[in-house]
Amino acid sequence: MRLSLPLLLLLQGAWAIPESSGDRAPLTATAPKLDDEEIYSAHMPAHLRCDACRAVAYQMWRYLSEAEAKLHTPDSGGRPELSESVYTDVLDQSCSQSWQEYGVREVNQEKHLIGPGLSQGPQPTISVMITGGPWPVRLSRTCLHYLGEFGEDQIYEVHRQGQGAVEALLCGGARGACLEEAPVTREEL
Repeated sequence: MRLSLPLLLLLQGAWAIPESSGDRAPLTATAPKLDDEEIYSAHMPAHLRCDACRAVAYQMWRYLSEAEAKLHTPDSGGRPELSESVYTDVLDQSCSQSWQEYGVREVNQEKHLIGPGLSQGPQPTISVMITGGPWPVRLSRTCLHYLGEFGEDQIYEVHRQGQGAVEALLCGGARGACLEEAPVTREEL
């Protein structure tokens, strides 16, 4: 099988745009260098758990909002409420989706998940995102973990408060994936 040179370069993890006129350096990007945990672990690596939690919260909110929008009619007045059987099915669907829109990107030697609902952080001029592989399975497992931990009833109740409330429930709190560690200080006795 013959591959074109640009495709071959992309598959090798490097992409370069030929230098244009002027004193500009060529733009280059390489695929993130994944460590053993990122490649082989069945679980989401610890440094990506906050991003994964935020992606799951966004997808749960999106699926529930779309289901509510289908019930909304011009004369229905307020925001429609889903029945328990419907929101349970919708949340299960949010976890069993393909998750193919998500991947890992490295900027300034720091890896992050990127995809719908996640802030993009610092924007490089050009970057490479790795999708597929273990990421969809890990995101689905993360989603199912949160469904089991909080339950469909609590997640839907919080969803009714707004988009940020789902993320706060799943990712915040004392044990949340996005909890920033406070610096430990010792007081002199």
